[in-house]
Amino acid sequence: MLRLLSLLVFIGYVSSFTPSFRSYLQLRNARVNPRASSTQVPRMMFSGIVEEMGIVRSLEEKTDMKMWDGSTGSGTELCIESDGTVLDGAYDGASIAVNGVCLTVIEFDDKSFRVGLAPETLRRSNLPLLEAGQRVNLERALAADARNSGHFVQGHVDETGTILELRPEGDSLWVKVGVSRELMRYIVPKGFIAIDGTSLTVCETNVAEGWFNFMLVAYTQKHIIIPSKSLGDKVNVEVDVLGKLVERSLGNVLDRLDALEARLQRAGLE
Repeated sequence: MLRLLSLLVFIGYVSSFTPSFRSYLQLRNARVNPRASSTQVPRMMFSGIVEEMGIVRSLEEKTDMKMWDGSTGSGTELCIESDGTVLDGAYDGASIAVNGVCLTVIEFDDKSFRVGLAPETLRRSNLPLLEAGQRVNLERALAADARNSGHFVQGHVDETGTILELRPEGDSLWVKVGVSRELMRYIVPKGFIAIDGTSLTVCETNVAEGWFNFMLVAYTQKHIIIPSKSLGDKVNVEVDVLGKLVERSLGNVLDRLDALEARLQRAGLE
């Protein structure tokens, strides 16, 4: 009796979660031009497939920024030089991922663009550490009906990780990254993870020691910034959002099951 009722509760809750998961799968498996014109379809999220490596022109604190109400405020702006790839179809308000951080274009020309950095972005990411001349991974927001050759990347960095090891094996490169134990619960072997905006596959994990690793093939090494980093450098880490959704959904289910079991026990229906 208890098992049957618990199962019914579980099925009901998972059914309410299914539409969101189905929408994710439809986006994940769409089979059209991945960089369709922004005038044809809306753009959303990212794939973790870096389109180009841009160059930081400047990172500066401004004290004369015009606010929405006409007052003057201060804030941080980042200017990046592009080879034009991510500027194709750009417009004021467009989203571009810089090292995996979803940022809003506030100004651009045919060679560069400028974005603002919110305080939360400065706290969560490695962007405050950037210096003029450094390279950054860049990706335009993905068209909603586009093929996703990576995974569902939001551009919402969870925290910065620390590079603990860089170890070659043949023409590939092993990279070990240390993160908080809190974040480790979302990182699983063979699962997705975004590092500085690059979609990668987790190889090994060690929850107790707080690290995971992944391997970069030769092609990937040539097109992203990770191989140029050194031990101790910071990388932006975004775990697969599906893990968080499942945890939240199952957490609610378990709470309801606990409450149901308590009621059944009080009724003598164990």
